[in-house]
Amino acid sequence: MNLIASDQNLAMSEILEGFDCPAILVSADYEILANNREYEQSFGAIDFQKTNRCYEISHGYKMPCDKAGEDCPLEAAKASGHKERVLHIHQTPRGREHVDVQMLPIHDRDGELIYFVELLQPVPLASGASSDREMVGESEAFQKMISKIARVGNSDASVLLLGESGTGKELAARAIHMASTRKDKPLVSLECAGLSDALFESELFGHIKGAFTGAVNNKKGLVELANCGTLFLDEVGDIPLSMQVKLLRLIETGTFRRLGSAEVHSSDFRLICATHKNLYQMVKRGEFRTDLYYRINVFPIMLPSLSERVADIPLIAKALLARIDPAGEYHFTSTATPKLQSLDYPGNIRELRNLISRALVMADTNVIDARVIELALEDAPDRIVVDGNDSQHGQADWVDLKTHERQYLTDLMQAHDGDKEQVARILNISTRSLYRKLSV
Repeated sequence: MNLIASDQNLAMSEILEGFDCPAILVSADYEILANNREYEQSFGAIDFQKTNRCYEISHGYKMPCDKAGEDCPLEAAKASGHKERVLHIHQTPRGREHVDVQMLPIHDRDGELIYFVELLQPVPLASGASSDREMVGESEAFQKMISKIARVGNSDASVLLLGESGTGKELAARAIHMASTRKDKPLVSLECAGLSDALFESELFGHIKGAFTGAVNNKKGLVELANCGTLFLDEVGDIPLSMQVKLLRLIETGTFRRLGSAEVHSSDFRLICATHKNLYQMVKRGEFRTDLYYRINVFPIMLPSLSERVADIPLIAKALLARIDPAGEYHFTSTATPKLQSLDYPGNIRELRNLISRALVMADTNVIDARVIELALEDAPDRIVVDGNDSQHGQADWVDLKTHERQYLTDLMQAHDGDKEQVARILNISTRSLYRKLSV
């Protein structure tokens, strides 16, 4: 969308006050010319007597965003002449926050670019600083995920959350729900792993009295409870094949029958699914219905593993510590976070949380340093230390690099159901290189 300035002398405030979100007017050379009241309420007043470059005020940079290693929506809008959108981390009175930035070019009657309107929507579902409530992170992989969540949140599109176990798929589902117009309605979750056909049907659709042995009362199913809200199906790849057709019918028609009843009920819900399995490969093997796959895979979001977010580990660790120790009695030293970053986490954030919980038990004081973390690792022999200088491991415990690499590749292939293309993407190597490594 482009804006047309009918009069170059039009009051800048009048342009901006028409937006119901924080907005600023920016020149082509990054100078903030005006802001609306919404901006001042969210980000504070701008002192126009001092610095007023957008990159200085929003980021504290001394150079434009694209020169500082970030995408610059203003430069992109200048090049395209159209609206551009990006997720940035801004300095705010509340600290570092994720902000959804939209840059709208303003043309004069001759089609020349004269100004840019920058719309800034804070993204409350994530934080660029340690938080005891939100998803935290600043890494590129994390921001890419948050950007997709922010984009899809306000729609009713079905979302498929992909990624390894422990990457926070349930938290991401909650974030999508809270970013939607359904946020004041229920978010209902069902863990699909390990459910028999009958139990899955009963949990999802409900049952009537006498439908089976032990059904002494009528029971509403989770679909019914999710009416006007969001239904989250975790580990959707584990749904019994015989039940997948009933789920497909529910998605297509919005109707269902309680187990043991012929009465048809309806439910209006937003669907979010999650899995750590490769559904595409399951479809090819006949283990997952093709039509269901395309119904739930409208908007896929890949959740990055902790190995892709090593830079975020200090933030995540502090946030986890705040949740485990709400009284704030414990704290990390300067040696703790580098130690945490030196470790591999096959179980991702869940495993990091467990490690911090053990560290609190092993600590004799309220201080958690590298030594305490090493003590917490003693009863976890399956952990992999990527810091080769770790003092806990003597030379006798080491294996040669080829053996270590082979074991790592084997574990990675098993974790991703033998999907070589996906494993190659994770390793950032070509499929041919992966084949060569596996054949050694």
